[in-house]
Amino acid sequence: MALEGVLLGMGNPLLDISAVVDEDFLKKFDIQLNNAILAEDKHKSMYDEMAAKYNVEYIAGGATQNSIRVAQWMLQVPGATSYIGCIGKDKFGEEMTKNSKQAGVNVHYYEDENTPTGTCAVCVVGGERSLIANLSAANCYKVDHLKQPENWALVEKAKYFYIAGFFLTVSPESIQLVAEHAAANNKGLHDEPFCTIYLRVLQGSTGESSAVYGLCFWK
Repeated sequence: MALEGVLLGMGNPLLDISAVVDEDFLKKFDIQLNNAILAEDKHKSMYDEMAAKYNVEYIAGGATQNSIRVAQWMLQVPGATSYIGCIGKDKFGEEMTKNSKQAGVNVHYYEDENTPTGTCAVCVVGGERSLIANLSAANCYKVDHLKQPENWALVEKAKYFYIAGFFLTVSPESIQLVAEHAAANNKGLHDEPFCTIYLRVLQGSTGESSAVYGLCFWK
């Protein structure tokens, strides 16, 4: 099909673990309502306890993966979108893979055998929520995985690429390879830090446009 593999995303996959919890759970792990933080050592055991204690919902998340899943839903063509990132070789990684495939996304994860899958606890109390993200394996992607023939084939097949800025601290070499390929083959790339030298047309919200104008033109 013409749309198969048309969009490729690369980013930090996080398994969202969402549940309605109680005040005692928040107090135990020192969680504030309506907050979004990175996990500390005191939160590390929280994810397994949350999964064991509450009726949790698993969602394949992370900023880029969320966008790819929405695009897949809009296109309504199985395998129209692909996604690359790093997960752990564990139960949460298996859940992530299952969830993404059920959404119709063609996922090619790099599995790190020594680091657990990245997770994001979504703790809901009284209609308010708190997010605690543990990046873990999401930080461990290697460019060698992208260079493997079965994965690079996704790059060659795609016409559009979406890579959020979060991935810049993980594997800039991978982003550079995709950027060079996109420029050489007249393909669409979204990734602010690497776009400038390959840019033809730039679009964004009013706030984003104002920020770019201020950085580039206003003194």
